[in-house]
Amino acid sequence: MVLIHGWPLSGEAFDAQVPALRSTGYRVITYDRRGFGRSDKPAKGYTYDTLTDDLHALLEQLDLTDVTLVGFSMGGGEVARYFSKYGDERLRSVVFASAVPPCMMQTEDNPDGPLTKEAAADMTAGLTKDENFFYDGFTREFFSVDGELKVTETQRQEALALCKQADKKAALACMEAFGSTDFRDDLPNVTVPSLILHGDGDATVPFGGSGQRTHAALPGSDLHVIKGAPHGCNVSHPGEWNQALITFLSR
Repeated sequence: MVLIHGWPLSGEAFDAQVPALRSTGYRVITYDRRGFGRSDKPAKGYTYDTLTDDLHALLEQLDLTDVTLVGFSMGGGEVARYFSKYGDERLRSVVFASAVPPCMMQTEDNPDGPLTKEAAADMTAGLTKDENFFYDGFTREFFSVDGELKVTETQRQEALALCKQADKKAALACMEAFGSTDFRDDLPNVTVPSLILHGDGDATVPFGGSGQRTHAALPGSDLHVIKGAPHGCNVSHPGEWNQALITFLSR
């Protein structure tokens, strides 16, 4: 099982998942996306094509087969794009967890996209102006439902510390990538069992514009919606999140 983290965190964001999943007998692998966490911080390479190449290089380097890819938030983009670039030879199943597909940006031909161009521009401007202030507000929304924080302040601070490991160039480039990349042509290439796992209170990647549409685009996919859960539902509701994943894998 390969866990692909969200923006702008790192593989450490899955600390509540790795022990539970390993205890059921799975080999669990996390990694830090280029530009984030403890990975190198190159000046370029932050398109989904390159990020998916990085994921494939990991699978090849470790010679992984029978893999379940779990893409959280931005990580769902690499999962979708993987099938278009590399097929399903190494894969057993996939999970789209609070994930950005099918397409975040709201446009004339994507009216259900949950991210307006104005909101995207505000995010870019906020991060450009003051990283610390931006990430403080971002992590509050990440873990809140209707303004109520669903994790402890310690947990939020831990996530904030991961945000601050991100390279600013990488964070801005990846913000552009997850906000504007269209995965609607990638999803029909998903040929293995899939689970859509999402919180119904997600204010960062709202379920109606993302997970619900991905579920509709993948006939036969499983859907598990966590009631009262924010975007960071793997931290706020780890027991239910982990069990939903384990139940899906046992099918």
